[in-house]
Amino acid sequence: MNVRVLLVIVSCALSVVTGLVIARGGSTAGSSMRQRPLIGLSMDTLKEERWQIDRDLFTKATQNAGADVLVQSANSNDTVQLQNVESLITQKVDALVIIPHDGAAMSKAVDLAHQAGIPVLSYDRLITGCDLDLYLTFDNVKVGELQARFLADRIPQDGKLRLIRIYGAKTDNNARLFKQGQDNILNPLIAAGKVEVLFEDWAEDWKPENAKKITNAAITKIGPNFDAILASNDGTAGGAIQALTEEGLAGKITVTGQDADLAACQRIAQGTQAMTVYKPIQSIATKAAELALKLARRKPVVARDTVHNGRIDVPSVLLGIVSVTKQSLRDTVVKDGFRKEIEVFQ
Repeated sequence: MNVRVLLVIVSCALSVVTGLVIARGGSTAGSSMRQRPLIGLSMDTLKEERWQIDRDLFTKATQNAGADVLVQSANSNDTVQLQNVESLITQKVDALVIIPHDGAAMSKAVDLAHQAGIPVLSYDRLITGCDLDLYLTFDNVKVGELQARFLADRIPQDGKLRLIRIYGAKTDNNARLFKQGQDNILNPLIAAGKVEVLFEDWAEDWKPENAKKITNAAITKIGPNFDAILASNDGTAGGAIQALTEEGLAGKITVTGQDADLAACQRIAQGTQAMTVYKPIQSIATKAAELALKLARRKPVVARDTVHNGRIDVPSVLLGIVSVTKQSLRDTVVKDGFRKEIEVFQ
């Protein structure tokens, strides 16, 4: 059972300090038999480049900090991911890090972990409807705001911006947060007649091919007379740009993105994508390793924010983000070592 109080309980198995403290009693059976803690990492997918980087950075940071990692990937299948979590629980991991495919579906995984006395960190995507221990992510509402602000700054002085919107996966709570941030900027402009949304849809599982289908459908319906595509990540931006290329529109339509994927950075350098949002993966992966190790060792964790997941206000750590354009590629992703200049400007 969780105990919530307004002070730090130093004798508990786990303390998360936010102004609220969550204490989880007990310890896993395996922890007393190991010299090095064992962390379970349950991932939605490894198909996208971004998640391969997360896995490698998290694993390296965790191992360097004195723990071992078991990694499972579900290939965007909720049933498989729950089975993966059950396998990690059976192997008596000391803490569990979950990148959920479907935040609601993974609430059962959190319940199962807690029954075994294992604390859970939700990584980048929120697990909803459960008694989650800790949430680590970037400011995802801010991501959407940066994307929409970039487009708002390009509204013709005496005209309006004609827009196609491509959202992410409905199963991903982050996709809704990105949309929330976009709406914060766009809704007043739509009401003022400065922005017109001509077509919009959700890209199932964030797949580029689904974003391409949405863009194709939009062009079929409205023709080529639009100004921008607000794509919620770089994968969907890539799918949209493929459709634009086939219509001879690539480079003529402003396209947003997010994640600073290598292909997206190359498109920005070439002029077919206008911007991306850089979420420093090094920072979230290494921070996740630090937090997971504290959870595994039942050490206090400081989380200064909370995010409501439909059941509780989850102690949360929110990390910063950066807008990237052609002019700032070298000063952001290249300077940080996230991308190599020769690869970006090939």
